[in-house]
Amino acid sequence: VYLETYGCQMNVNDTEIAWAILQKNGYVRTKELDEADVILLVTCSVREKAEQAIWNRLRHLKALKARRQQARLPLRIGILGCMAERLKEEILHREKLVDIVAGPDAYRDLPRLLAVAESGQQAANVLLSLDETYADILPVQTSAGGTTAFVSIMRGCDNMCSYCIVPFTRGRERSRPVASILQEVRILSDQGVKEVTLLGQNVNSFRDMSEVQFQSAAAPALSRGFSTVYKAKAGGLRFAHLLDQVSRIDPEMRIRFTSPHPKDFPDEASVLQLIQERHNICKQLHLPAQSGSTRVLEAMRRGYTREAYLELVHHVRESIPGVRLSSDFIAGFCGETEEDHQQTVSLLREVRYNVGFLFAYSMRQKTRAYHRLQDDVPADVKKRRLEELITVFREEAARANEVMVGHSQLVLVEGPSKRSASELCGRNDGNIKVIFPDAKMEDAAGGKALVRAQPGDYVLVKVTSASSQTLKGVPLCRTSLSRSAACH
Repeated sequence: VYLETYGCQMNVNDTEIAWAILQKNGYVRTKELDEADVILLVTCSVREKAEQAIWNRLRHLKALKARRQQARLPLRIGILGCMAERLKEEILHREKLVDIVAGPDAYRDLPRLLAVAESGQQAANVLLSLDETYADILPVQTSAGGTTAFVSIMRGCDNMCSYCIVPFTRGRERSRPVASILQEVRILSDQGVKEVTLLGQNVNSFRDMSEVQFQSAAAPALSRGFSTVYKAKAGGLRFAHLLDQVSRIDPEMRIRFTSPHPKDFPDEASVLQLIQERHNICKQLHLPAQSGSTRVLEAMRRGYTREAYLELVHHVRESIPGVRLSSDFIAGFCGETEEDHQQTVSLLREVRYNVGFLFAYSMRQKTRAYHRLQDDVPADVKKRRLEELITVFREEAARANEVMVGHSQLVLVEGPSKRSASELCGRNDGNIKVIFPDAKMEDAAGGKALVRAQPGDYVLVKVTSASSQTLKGVPLCRTSLSRSAACH
C-alpha cells in the first residue's frame, strides 16, 4: 500500500490510523508508487484548491492504472477522508478508476472495502459516526525524524461556522477517553518523541464522557462576550484536566495543542494558568480570528465581536507573559466590503501575530453560507485583499520576531536545514523556525568534551537575525527542557 496525505495535521494523523489498521491486516507499506498494489489518497475538502490537487493527481494515476491493466497487474485506488465524505457519488462516477471511497469514520472498514475492490466492484463507506474516535488504535507514527508527533484527542466539530465544511465531512464532535490519550503519549515518550501536539477541530471544548463519576460535572462558562449556536454541554472530563495529565508524563516532552476556539478560554482560565505554570507546555496559542470586522464575524457565525476577541487577546497576554500567537484569516468572505477588509488589516496590525494562515474564501457546498449567502466578492478582489493581508501579516510578524534578536531561545532540533546541510533547523517554544550552524558546542550537563546536536536535542541558541518566518542564530550549548526552565 502506498499512502499520500493532503491537507491538515488531522489528515496526517488519519493516515497513521489507516496505516495501523492495514498493517494489522497484513499490508506492507511502500514509498515507491510503482511497487504499490493499492494507492490511498487521504484528502482534504476545506478549500477548493485542495480538492483540485486530488482531481489532478487522479488524472496522473489514470495512466499508471491503464499501464498496470495491460500488464495484468491490477492496481486499486482509494480516496479517503473529507473529500470522500463530501463527493462520494462524483468520485465514483466521474473517475471510474477509483475503487474505494472511505470517509473519516470508516477506516476500520478499509480491509473489507479493499476485499470488495479485489473482486472488481467499487466499494464505499462514508457513514459518519457519533462515537468513533479510534481510541483503541495506536497510530503508527511516521513523522519527521521521530522527534515530534501528533495525537488526535477528538474528532468532528459542533460550531457550525457558516463558511466551514468540517461538521459535514467529519461529523459531530466527540472526544477520546483520557486514558487512551495518556497511554499513547506514554508510548511516544518511551520511543523518545520530544514534542506532542494534541489535535482536534476544537480541542479546548474536549469532553470525555467515558468515566461515570464525571458525567454530572457542570458545563463550563464561555469566554466573556462569546456565544455558541448549541447549548452548553454538561458533564465529562475537560481539556484542562487532559492538559494537566499529559504535561505530567514526561518533563522533557513539549506539549502543544491545536486548534482551539477562542470561545473556550473562559475567565477562570485554568488552561491559561496551566500554560503559564508548566515549563513543558509551550507558551504559544492559536487564536483563529477569521476576520477583524464584527459584521463579517456575525455572517460567519463565529459567536464573537471584534471587541470581545481583542479583550481575549489582552487577557491571554496578561495571563501568559511572552506568549506567541498564531491565527487564521479568510479574505473576501460573502458580503465583505472594503471597510470590513481594512478592519482585518488593522486587527493584524494591532495583535501582531508570530504565525498566520491566510486564505481567500472558497464557497463549499452543504455549508450555511452556500444555502444562505452570496459569494459576491470577485476573485480578483479576493486575491488583492489576500495579498494585502499577507503583506501586513509579514511586516508585523517580522517586528514581533525582531524582539528576540540578541536573546537566547530554547530550540528543539528537528534535523538538517532544507537549504543547507551545514545548518540545523528546529523550533522554539513559540513554534517559530530557528536555523543555526551545525557546530560543536558545550553540553550543559557538564563534561569537557564538545558535542554536536542531534534531532531530539534541546539547544540554547542566541538569535542574531529575524524575518517574518524564521530566526537565525548561533548555538550556545546543548541542554534539557527542565534545566533550561530552572535557569529562567
